[in-house]
Amino acid sequence: MRAIFLSTAAFALMGMAPTGAMQTSIGGSSAESCYHAAVARDASTQSLKECNSALGQEVLAFDDLVASYVNRGVLRLVLADYRGAEFDFNQAMRLAPSQAEAYLNKGVARYQQGDTQGAIQNFERALELRTRYPEIAYFGRALANEDRGNIKAAYSDLKRASQLSPKWEAPQRELTRFQVRKPSA
Repeated sequence: MRAIFLSTAAFALMGMAPTGAMQTSIGGSSAESCYHAAVARDASTQSLKECNSALGQEVLAFDDLVASYVNRGVLRLVLADYRGAEFDFNQAMRLAPSQAEAYLNKGVARYQQGDTQGAIQNFERALELRTRYPEIAYFGRALANEDRGNIKAAYSDLKRASQLSPKWEAPQRELTRFQVRKPSA
């Protein structure tokens, strides 16, 4: 089963249509339905029921269990249920401490709640764990750094996000707000 991860970070941070980051599963289970709902950002009552069923009633392989927590967390992010999303990401991290995408999405939840320091810590951990989408972590960290007044770090992170994903318009659009000046001698 695949877990939809950081693509939601872009969506939650900038209201953009996200790209997909998933892990595959076989079969027609509730876990698979939960995954497809996360990919589609379908946070309907039925989709959440599928995720709940996967987590509460199905016997899942370990990776599918972890991914299902991340997927349900993604749906909760879409609903702006940040506490519920964090609960799910924490569960995934408790089970698999090296689950980079759980940290990435938790960074989004922290940022959306105004906890820029917590967001930065989670984005950095996602980068340390080699998230499959480092450009999102750099982008999120840039926004949090800017909110904290660390303009130099924000600019550097936006440049890195832009380099990693040159076709992604959001970092490039944000970079246009900056002016780089060389110090006078």
